[in-house]
Amino acid sequence: MPSGSDTTEEAVSGTSPDGPVPPAETSSTAAPRRPGRLRRTGALARREALRTGLAVVSGIALALAFPPYDLWPLSLVAVAALSLLTRGRTVRQGAWTGFVFGLPFFLILLKWLHVVGWDAVVGLSVAEALFVTLLGAALAGTSRLPAWPVWAACLWVAQEWARDRLPFGGFPWGRLAFANTGSPFTPLAALGGAPLVTFAVALTGALLAACAATLWGLREKGSLHRAVPALEAFGLAAAVTLAGAVVPVPTKADDTVDIAVVQGNVQQPGMDFLGRPMRILDNHATATEKLAADIKAGRAKKPDLVIWPENSSDLDPFQYPQAYDRIDEAVKSIGVPVLVGALVDHPTKKGYVFNEGIVWDPKKGPGASYTKQHPVPFGEYVPFREQLSKIITRFQRVPRDFYPGDHTGVLNVGPAKLGDVICFEVAYDEIVHDTVDAGARALVIQTNNATYGRTGQPEQQLAMSKLRAVEHGRAVVTAATSGISAVVAPDGKVTHQIPEFTQGVVSARIPLRDETTLADRVGAAPEWALAIVGLLSCAAAVVGGRRGRTKDEKGQQ
Repeated sequence: MPSGSDTTEEAVSGTSPDGPVPPAETSSTAAPRRPGRLRRTGALARREALRTGLAVVSGIALALAFPPYDLWPLSLVAVAALSLLTRGRTVRQGAWTGFVFGLPFFLILLKWLHVVGWDAVVGLSVAEALFVTLLGAALAGTSRLPAWPVWAACLWVAQEWARDRLPFGGFPWGRLAFANTGSPFTPLAALGGAPLVTFAVALTGALLAACAATLWGLREKGSLHRAVPALEAFGLAAAVTLAGAVVPVPTKADDTVDIAVVQGNVQQPGMDFLGRPMRILDNHATATEKLAADIKAGRAKKPDLVIWPENSSDLDPFQYPQAYDRIDEAVKSIGVPVLVGALVDHPTKKGYVFNEGIVWDPKKGPGASYTKQHPVPFGEYVPFREQLSKIITRFQRVPRDFYPGDHTGVLNVGPAKLGDVICFEVAYDEIVHDTVDAGARALVIQTNNATYGRTGQPEQQLAMSKLRAVEHGRAVVTAATSGISAVVAPDGKVTHQIPEFTQGVVSARIPLRDETTLADRVGAAPEWALAIVGLLSCAAAVVGGRRGRTKDEKGQQ
């Protein structure tokens, strides 16, 4: 062997003048090879399996808190569970936990969309779960801050604030407030609307998580003194839960009005509920004429006004004389104004329609109207229609786009000044608030849930009506083609109801109120304030984390 350095060409190439040099045996003390990506992924999956499973179960529990199950205490359990599962974790771990919590939650909550297609259920659920992914990351990042349950509650409001607006105007389904329309938290809606109810529910759940975390930390070295923080957290959670009991929910009114809600029914649930033309219109006209006959025979009291649901006329009455005449006959038979729901062709834009509520007078005919302001994307209009229709042929079943209205739905229907809100608009805070602010003395929700009949969706929408009643101190009348038609008192209690897929009429006397709630006066301010505080807590966590790393680096020098 030649002498000298091992950096010679022969040493580098692994050869010698006498021939190739066999490789040296690997020393037992050499560093082990870095495990492959697959092995690392498997180890991570095993390490996170229990936490992931618990997050999935917690998301399912939150879904069961909503109608049609109505197990509202599970909303507290689910919030507490997500808080515990993200506490002390990295932002990335928190994001994963948030996603596997949110996905099953929305899959169960929105399963009524399977009527359209299970791909629609999955697609929308994934999109909504991404917001909960961000929530999970934020919960993990802020979990080390003092008073972290408060920041957690604010982050829940911030997450809902974003979901309610993005994308395409947002989709508010699944707000914690909508699972608590018959719970001790409900009266808080009169103070700060749905956002305050969400905040209270989330704060209570996070406080219960803080209590559980403290008690768990005492399992080895427990003492009464160390248990004080747990008792404080539990006491605060109880106080927030009971706070609604001291919130006044006024229901008295100087005026009342007698109404009749007509549920004409449809032939079948699902995408093809319309049946042949004029059938649904005839159902509602016939039910109204039966009521007129009962009044004439003395079997029923004559109402001051009648309410028909959304799409109760399946043809544009201004384009089809037979539809106009059929409505006019029914209205004249009852002899009082009728609020009719109809699709009306746009006068100048071909391919666009208005989704309207029209005040139809027995003497003057059609008069004032309200046009739905917030059409549902991919259901009532198709964004990027030309491009998407080539990829997803199902969008061709939405042949025309709904054109949005530009004003609130305050209408004089006979002696009553009613606020008309159409279908999914009841889920959007600003639309209902603006309607009351414009002078509505009672609210009417004209809706058509025939597509989603017997899926749980009508119950979810009725729950929103209950919350709006308390939030604004107004009676809320829900008129549905196939159900659930109902009357909700200003305190959120359902006083009258017609089951799904039943033709019927509900008659009721409802209060007409002018007094506004604190929620009406403050508007969206509580939501913005709480959401901003949540975002600021994230900023504080980032700054705190950087300072901590800087101190560690200085200590190592």
